[in-house]
Amino acid sequence: MNEKEVSSIPEEETKMRAHEYEIKTERLLLRPMTVEDADAVWKWVSDERVARYMVYPTYTDKDRLVEWLHSIEVFDGEYHFGFVRLSDGELIGSGSIGPHKKEGFWGFGYNLRHDCWGMGYATEAAKAMIDFAKTSFGITRFCCSHAEPNTASGHVIEKCGLHFVGYGEFEKLDGSCKMRSKEFESVLQ
Repeated sequence: MNEKEVSSIPEEETKMRAHEYEIKTERLLLRPMTVEDADAVWKWVSDERVARYMVYPTYTDKDRLVEWLHSIEVFDGEYHFGFVRLSDGELIGSGSIGPHKKEGFWGFGYNLRHDCWGMGYATEAAKAMIDFAKTSFGITRFCCSHAEPNTASGHVIEKCGLHFVGYGEFEKLDGSCKMRSKEFESVLQ
C-alpha cells in the first residue's frame, strides 16, 4: 500500500459535518460524538485525575464542554470518536486521530473515565483508530506523545507499535501547566 500524504483526506469530507465513521472492536464501538453526549463526557473531563495529563484544563463549566462538542461536529481533518462500551452501551471515553503538525504523520490521542483505567480500553481504541487511518486512507506514519509522568499512557502508545524518539514539552491549552513530554513515532504497515 502506498503511503498517502496528510492532505489526502477526501474533499467531500472537508465539507461534511464531522464524520460518520463507526469502528467496532471486541469490546467497544467508536463513533462520532455529539452535544447529546455532554453528560457522559462530563464524567471524565471534569475529573481532575483524568484531566491532569490532558492538554485541556479540568472542565468546571458544562457550557464550555457543550461548546467543544459543537466544535467537533464540523469536520476539521481530525476524526473524533466517542468510545462506547458494548457490554452496557455507556460512553466511557474519547479520542481522535488525524494529520499532525509533524509533516507526513498522523497523531492520535485518547482519554477515559477513571473507573475504566487499567482495563485495556485505551489500547483497544487507539489500535482501532490507527487501523482505521491505515485501511481508510493508507496512512502508515504515526506519532503520539504523553506528559512524562503519565507512564500508563506511554505503555498504551508502545502497545500500539510506536517507539520512543525523544523528549518534547507538554503544555495545557490555557498555559496553566508545562512539563516534559515523551515523543513516539513509527511507520506501521
